[in-house]
Amino acid sequence: MSSVFPAIRPDGYRQHALHSNERMWPETNCYIDLWIEVLNTLRLPPEAMLGFTLTQDFEGDQFTFFKVPLEDLEALYGIRVTELAIFDRVEHHVETQISRSRLCLIEMDSFYMPDTHGTAYRTEHGKTTVAINRLDVAAKRVEYFHNAGYFQLEGEDFDGLFQMHLTDGDSPFLPYTEFAKFPEAFPGENYIGDVAHRLFKIHFSRRPAENPIRAFAKQFPQQVEVVAERPFGFFHKYAFNTLRQFGANFELAADHLAWLSPGRFAQAEENARRISEVAKSVQFQLARAVTRRKFEPLQAALDPGADAWDAMMTSISDRL
Repeated sequence: MSSVFPAIRPDGYRQHALHSNERMWPETNCYIDLWIEVLNTLRLPPEAMLGFTLTQDFEGDQFTFFKVPLEDLEALYGIRVTELAIFDRVEHHVETQISRSRLCLIEMDSFYMPDTHGTAYRTEHGKTTVAINRLDVAAKRVEYFHNAGYFQLEGEDFDGLFQMHLTDGDSPFLPYTEFAKFPEAFPGENYIGDVAHRLFKIHFSRRPAENPIRAFAKQFPQQVEVVAERPFGFFHKYAFNTLRQFGANFELAADHLAWLSPGRFAQAEENARRISEVAKSVQFQLARAVTRRKFEPLQAALDPGADAWDAMMTSISDRL
C-alpha cells in the first residue's frame, strides 16, 4: 500500500504540542488542525504559518473560518497547494497522486469517519477536510490526517466514504479536492523565520478596521434568542462558528507571537490568550442561557474579550 509518509501509523502517532489536551482549544477547525499535523510530520514549525490569525473578522452571522492562505504555505515552506480536478472515481485520483508523493486534501462526509464518534459518526452527515496519506482500495482501508490526529478506517466505512454503494446509474458526489506538492528540499529555520516576520507585518496591515468581537457582541444576545428556539443540536453548530472560531483563532495567534519573537510581543500574546479565555467562558454561559432562556447576562459577557482585542492590536502596533 503506497503512502506519502511511509513512516507514520495511526498507532503511536504523536500529535503536535498545539493539539495538547492542556490547551483551551485542543482542536480548532479541520483545515488548520490538518496542516498543523502535516507540518509536524514534515518536521516543520506550524507556528510559523499562523500570522493570518490577525485578520479574522466577524462576518455578520459568524466569525471567519480561519484558514492558512495557500500563498503563505508556499512562501514559508515551499509547499504548493492547488485544486485537483475530480472527474473519475475519487480513490483513483488519490492513488495517482499518492504514487507521485503528493498529498490530497478532500472534503468528505464525517458520517463515515469513526474518529468523529460522539459528534457525527453514524449520526449526522457533515463536510470535513481530510488529508489521505495511505490508501488500499482492494483492502478497503485508508489512513488520513483529520482534526488533531492521524487515523484509519476500513470496511463499510470505506464503502460509505468513497460511495461504493452507488450503481452505474447514480450520479456520485464529486468533492472539492486540493493536492499538495512538496519541494525536493524544505527551507531552513532562519529562512522560515524571516518569511514569517514579513508575512506577520502584511497580515497585521490587513486586520479588521473595527473590533470584530465588539461587532459580534452587539448581535450576540439577539442571535442567541433565535438559537434557543432551535433544537439543542443547533447550539453546537452556532457555538462552533462563533465562539470556538475566534477563541481557537486567538489562542493560535498567541502561539504565533510567542514563536515569532519570544518576549517582544509578550503583552499582545497575553491579550490574545485573554480573548481565547473569554470565548471559552462565554461558551459555557451560552449553554446555560439557552437552557434557562435567560439572555440578559450575555449583554456584557464579551466586553473583556473586545477590550483585549483593542489592547492586543495597540501593543503590536507599538512594537512594530
